[in-house]
Parts: sequence; C-alpha cells; structure tokens
Amino acid sequence: MLSRTAENLYWLARYMERAETMARLLEVGYRMALMPSAGEGYRNEWASLVAAAGSAAGFEAKFGEEVRQRDVETWLFFDRENPSSVVSCIETARQNGRAVRTALTSEMWDALNGAYLELREIERRPRSAAHLPQLCDWTKRHGAQLRGATEGTHLQNDGFDFLNLGTYLERGDNTARLLDVKYYVLLPTTDMVGGSIDTYQWTTLLRALSAYRAFHWSYGGEYSPRKIAHFLILNRACPRSLLHCQEKVGEHLGRLAQAYGRRIIAHDRLGVMLGELAEARVQDIIDEGLHEFLTRFIYQNAALGQDVADGYLSGSTTMRLPTCA
Repeated sequence: MLSRTAENLYWLARYMERAETMARLLEVGYRMALMPSAGEGYRNEWASLVAAAGSAAGFEAKFGEEVRQRDVETWLFFDRENPSSVVSCIETARQNGRAVRTALTSEMWDALNGAYLELREIERRPRSAAHLPQLCDWTKRHGAQLRGATEGTHLQNDGFDFLNLGTYLERGDNTARLLDVKYYVLLPTTDMVGGSIDTYQWTTLLRALSAYRAFHWSYGGEYSPRKIAHFLILNRACPRSLLHCQEKVGEHLGRLAQAYGRRIIAHDRLGVMLGELAEARVQDIIDEGLHEFLTRFIYQNAALGQDVADGYLSGSTTMRLPTCA
C-alpha cells in the first residue's frame, strides 16, 4: 500500500468519527439546555461545547463573544469555516474516500457517499426545518453504517488497520473531551456535586455517548461520578473508554508491525500510555484532577497520532495491499 493511500484511509475514518462526536456534543448541549439555570455562576453550556470542540477562537472570530445556541448549532454542524463541523468532516471524509475508491468496498463507498448526498439535501432545507435531535441521530446513524460496512466487508489487511487506527485514536480523544466538558466546564460549583443537576448531566453524557444502557448493565442504577468516570476511562468492556480505545490502537499497531517487520516510535509511546492506564485507579485520577488527567491524555493521544503519521503516512515507503471492490 502506498503511504498516501494509508493516509487517506486513516483520515477518512478520523473525520467520520469526528463528525459523529460533533453531533454528540450538540446532543449534550441540547439536553442540558433543557435544565433550568442553576443560578449565579452557572456556565453557558453552549460555550462549554465550543471550548470542548477546540474551536473557541474560530467561533469568537466569526460570531463574537456572546455565545448563542443557534450560532453554536451552525458552527458545529453546518459551518464550512469550521474544519471540524459535521458538514466539513463528512465532506473531507468523502474526499479522502474518493481518492482511494479502489481501496474501499462498494458497501463502504455507498455508506460514505450516501451520507454526503443526504447531507447536501439537508443543507437545501430551511434551517427552521432542521431539528437538532434529528440531525444528531442522522449523523450517528451514518457513522454506524460506515463502521458496519467496514467491519463486515473490508479485507482485514493493512488498509483495515489504518482505518481502525484513525477511528480509535479519534474516539479516545473525543471521549476525553466529552468527559472534560461535563466535569470541568458544565458543573458550576463543587457544592452541586451529587445533586440532581450533577446526576442529570452525568446521565446525559452517557446517553450522548450511546453508553447509558451499557453502564446500567455494568454498574446498576447508581450514576455516581466515580463509577461513570471508571466506565468511560478504565473499563475495557466499554467500546468508548480510553483504555479500550488505546488497546484497540495497540492491536492494529501490532498487526502493522508484524506485517511490515518493524516497529515505530508510536509503539513505544503507546506502551507507556497503556501501562499507565492499565494500572490506574479512579482515585489516582481524582487525586490528580480529572481535568488535568484528561488534558494530559488529549496531548499524549495527539502525540501518538503524530507518531503514526510520521512512521507510516508521511514517508516514501511503498507498502503493498490487495484491494477489494
């Protein structure tokens, strides 16, 4: 496989996962906006979402300092000036897929191109007809369709590994950001921890991550911050936990090392990250500070992604891949 083909597959998966995360962020904002203001000092949940998406500077440059729900919806879903909006992500994913069309199965291309064509139709409708919950569900559904087509039809070769590397590196980053927006930004004061607003926000986060029922199966009906943090950070069985995502990255990096007969710096960095996560306890994370822990993970995960790019995606080495149509 050419490194350029690997790069297209990697970013196709990352951008589709990111589109889904923007939808999940918007869902969090929508659900939490239904709660009445908690009083003095309560942070604007919509500003929190823009900050969690890492695009506060771009948003302020376009819309100003006042953060309104309609502007955030536009910025995170429709705005092409935001490279991480749902529209931008799906369009970029489709461009990457089109560039390596012969490395995708017909089912994968139909899922990807179908999402792009439907999105064009959504953009033509009056904005008043675009209800946010339906837009969020639409985005998550198309992300799931592409993942299902990939898992069920793509040859499990190095192209499959690069697709999954993109998915799980992006998913780990996104879980950390969603956790951070809940614990550090949304909750107004420490005396509200354990209260009704705190519990509502935690369960809203679980629902936005499609993890509400899975959490109930694992921990029962007690939605405590400690248990939810454990579920989304350290529980191997949770498909969106940080530990699960890192282990899946390790699985696909290991397959690539075996296929190419060499290791890269990413293997060493991941070994350190996995070792820390595997031995961590929730109390250790709380003692460090959840926001500080998540910020450190986001930076480490970004460095890991750069290691993957440097080792596999930016070189001139040609790697052979049997393609399937």
